Order: sequence, then C-alpha cells, then structure tokens
Amino acid sequence: MHRLFRIFAPLLLIILPAFAQAVELVMVERQGCHYCIEWKTDLGPIYPNTAAGKYAPLRVIDIADDVPADLSFVRKVVFTPTFVLVEEGREIGRIEGYPGEDFFWGLLEMMLKSKTDFNGGV
Repeated sequence: MHRLFRIFAPLLLIILPAFAQAVELVMVERQGCHYCIEWKTDLGPIYPNTAAGKYAPLRVIDIADDVPADLSFVRKVVFTPTFVLVEEGREIGRIEGYPGEDFFWGLLEMMLKSKTDFNGGV
C-alpha cells in the first residue's frame, strides 16, 4: 500500500489542481447574440493568455440551458453576454453586457481585485 501511495501521489499533485479551480469567469451567451460574437472574436482568443484568464479561466454556457449544478448565481441572467465571476461555484460578481474591449478589461480587473486575491494586471 505504501508503495502505491509513492507512485500515485505525484500524479495527484498534477491532476487535482485542474479539478480544484477556485475562481472561474462564466460567460453566459445566447445563440446569435451580436455582442457575444464580438467578445468571442475580439477577446476570446487572447483571454486565456492574460493574467485574468490564467487566474479565472473562462467557461461558456448558453442562457437557454439550465445553469450547471456546480454553479450558483445570485440572480437570474437576463442579458447576454453576462460575465459571472464565481469562486468555488458561487457568484461573487458580474459584468452585464459587453461594454467594449477597454471597458471590459477595466471592469474585470476591478472586479477581480475587489472580490478575490488577484493582484496581476489584465
């Protein structure tokens, strides 16, 4: 048994952090939403490479679908896109709509800094 632990313990250190992502940015979109498409075209490709994207990876869900069981929003999402910041699955902040690239980064950074221990630049 001890030998198995020594073999599998290093693997757990690699695998578990992927499942334990504490902070996520959930983008709620709607099929055909112009602003959703604009965000995905302008910022979607670069988001994962930013400090914010590394700290709060993006998850995209459709407004027409049920909210996944592992997420809890403070209130119903009405507008798309809505960006919901969640920590351990619970909403801690949101940006409703897409105010353009410059405003989005500023709003996201303010939200991350005020609601989490994020200290990196966007």
